[in-house]
Amino acid sequence: MRILLAEDDPMLGDGLRAGLRQLGFQVDWVRDGAAAERELISGGYAAAVLDLGLPLKDGLDVLLTLRERKNATPVLVLTARDGVPDRIRGLDLGADDYVVKPVDLHELGARLRALVRRAHGQLHDVLRNGPLLLDAAARQVSLNGETVPLSTREFDLLHALMLNAGRVMSREQLEQQLYSWGYEVESNAIEVHIHHLRRKLHANVIQTVRGIGYTLMRDLELA
Repeated sequence: MRILLAEDDPMLGDGLRAGLRQLGFQVDWVRDGAAAERELISGGYAAAVLDLGLPLKDGLDVLLTLRERKNATPVLVLTARDGVPDRIRGLDLGADDYVVKPVDLHELGARLRALVRRAHGQLHDVLRNGPLLLDAAARQVSLNGETVPLSTREFDLLHALMLNAGRVMSREQLEQQLYSWGYEVESNAIEVHIHHLRRKLHANVIQTVRGIGYTLMRDLELA
């Protein structure tokens, strides 16, 4: 899943980006509040990690603007401000979680996964759709009880479709979920990944909606 990291400390930002990428996240990193607000308004992010003491625009002001615009992107505030009034204000302005630095990377990853699954009405890291199971924390997929090895992109694509089961997603929406800045995306990349998923899982696991995009149906039944 693709997230936005807003952190102005170069060493901390670089470390968080590298660590979250190792946990399977696609990370775009900005260093000021104005850039964070611009990118989040443009959409396409599963969640955001937002520092408060950002240059150009404070993180709380960014959060306020987002919620006033009805932007529901899950936001985890990561800050050195550990006072109770700061936490209360952040949560009251619409933060979905509030973590004080320093934070363990694995805990941060778990909190982000929790925010994303709650935003999609899911209770657990393990997504189930008929005989298909996806464990977001372990990054494993099984079909009819058998583990299916997938590449990073294949896993991320299937994860996005399972989180949005029953909803048609366009190629552009799927690209936004799979690729962070700096990646050259081939025009047929999504089609290639879907072809591989169908071959590894089942020909009917992903449906093409001509002229619109792709969908994974709810209550999947695979003969």
